[in-house]
Amino acid sequence: MRVHLSALGCRLNEAELERWATAFDKAGDHIASSADEADVLVLNSCAVTREAVAKSRRKLTRLQRENPSAKLVLTGCWSELESTDALAAHGIDLIVPNADKERLVPLTRSAFVDPAMPAAATRPAESALFQRSRQRAFVKIQDGCRWRCTYCIVTVARGEERSRSMADLVAEVNELCASGIKEIVLTGVHVGGYGSDIGSSLESLVRALLDDTDMPRIRFASVEPWDLTPGFLSVLENTRVMPHMHLPLQSGCNSTLKRMARRCRTEEFDRLFSELRERVPGFNVTTDLICGFPGETDDEWQTTMDFVASQPFGDMHVFAYSEREGTAAAAMANPVPVEIRKTRSREMHALAERLREARLQQTIETTAEVLWERGRLKTDGMLEFSGYTPAYFRVSTRSQDDLTGEITRVHLRRPENGQLQGCRTPGDAR
Repeated sequence: MRVHLSALGCRLNEAELERWATAFDKAGDHIASSADEADVLVLNSCAVTREAVAKSRRKLTRLQRENPSAKLVLTGCWSELESTDALAAHGIDLIVPNADKERLVPLTRSAFVDPAMPAAATRPAESALFQRSRQRAFVKIQDGCRWRCTYCIVTVARGEERSRSMADLVAEVNELCASGIKEIVLTGVHVGGYGSDIGSSLESLVRALLDDTDMPRIRFASVEPWDLTPGFLSVLENTRVMPHMHLPLQSGCNSTLKRMARRCRTEEFDRLFSELRERVPGFNVTTDLICGFPGETDDEWQTTMDFVASQPFGDMHVFAYSEREGTAAAAMANPVPVEIRKTRSREMHALAERLREARLQQTIETTAEVLWERGRLKTDGMLEFSGYTPAYFRVSTRSQDDLTGEITRVHLRRPENGQLQGCRTPGDAR
């Protein structure tokens, strides 16, 4: 069976795709790089915003147009929140609820594989990640969230927290190491809540991965600031744990944060950010910011702008608030007019760009180890590669050699087209 996998939205969706790719590969199926080559199309959808829902619909239509004869499998948050009748109108052959995502591969094979085919493949499973041209692997450690931020529809779609066992995760990371992967990203709906249901913790998991695997580089997807305990902060001092975290702020005003039901106030965020930089010089924090949340006054917005300006963020994901039916915020009084939301979003994007540029300037004329992800042949015969520093700054370089999947130390030069330029030191690939 030829299977094409695609995802929209968060890193968790991407992590799930990678697990399915490996499972399909082990079962003897082929991972198709394009939709028109596949027998089955799998879409892991997103519904975090109304635009994400629209993108999911457009992606589904595009897949059907590219290969109308293929079977279509839909999963993800959009499939949870859309009505059955509406989904049926799209001609979907199989819907896999979020609660059954761990069984998506056997469910799909049971539905579509020829019964005459062997139940398991006899060939050894090669790395499906490399078939998908990835050098970094996303590892899903948990699903669901016990908190209920008033704007968030994902907790409705994903349900309660469910953590994978530590032994299972250590085994998966060791398998990734054996296949040549040099960096993993730990992902989930509530990454910092890992272990809440099995008597463990994110700190314990990371220590186990450091002790029981040889993975060179460990990263985190989005982690809530209130989950970073003193014990966990000490883990970040290990050089195999990358000096970057995405810590969602959402607002720089405490009264707005209270309406959002966020558990971290600005003064706590400020102390945490300062401690991270003290423990690990050069530590990079990126964040999320919602503009025009219900009830947000001009004074509250200015407070947010002032607080964000005081924080040396390396990058920001800025969103104009989007109502999501089924969330508490959608029913709140005093919604901010859409045009004001857009204006505030433009103001925050401009501030985010200034902060990003300031952080990039601090990296110029320093050195860093970069994991090179892909290469493109240029007209002069050279290969152009891009990758990320430990602090998650994108770098590009040119080389006659294939650097894909290699980690090399580079001297960082001024950005071009938004990316730092790296001058390699000969003979340091590893």
